Amino acid sequence: MIRTRAQAFDDYLVAAARTGDRKAFGLLARRWQGRLLAHAWRLTGDVDLAREAAQDGWIEIVRGLGRLRDDQAFPAWAYQIVSRRCTRRIGQRQRGRALVAAVTVETVPDSGKSDGSDTVATPALARALAALPPEQRAAVALFHLEDMSIAETAIALNVPAGTVKTRLMHARRKLRAALEGDL
Repeated sequence: MIRTRAQAFDDYLVAAARTGDRKAFGLLARRWQGRLLAHAWRLTGDVDLAREAAQDGWIEIVRGLGRLRDDQAFPAWAYQIVSRRCTRRIGQRQRGRALVAAVTVETVPDSGKSDGSDTVATPALARALAALPPEQRAAVALFHLEDMSIAETAIALNVPAGTVKTRLMHARRKLRAALEGDL
């Protein structure tokens, strides 16, 4: 696989950061913060939850960077960490909601909902992507927008490669139907 300049620069930053170069780590964090935050948002659909998960992810990245042996594996590894943190945050939120529901069952029930929207090339595509289930939206974004391979996407999402292929197939079918319906 041919590495782009940006990928080679990221590889260098990872290697330098692993040796304790704080400036390199800061630059690496600036280069990757937006992508990891966008990934967290795609998985959670909630800006605040995504920020918390991405922040948790960076803490784990800082702690584990010294153990990462393949600099080129950083993108998939970092996405995988953020994916796990999103899963944990979603679980915590669901448990918290269940607790609140149990406590307030004798009072007035809560009916608040939150919804987000993604910004992509066209409004129609943004709507179509937002309508996808989170796991399909994440697979599409990593594979098509982040230009990751099936294997890298599988690592990032912590699922088998076959699952990524299936998610992409279903997502493409849904996107095609949604976009052809807008024409």
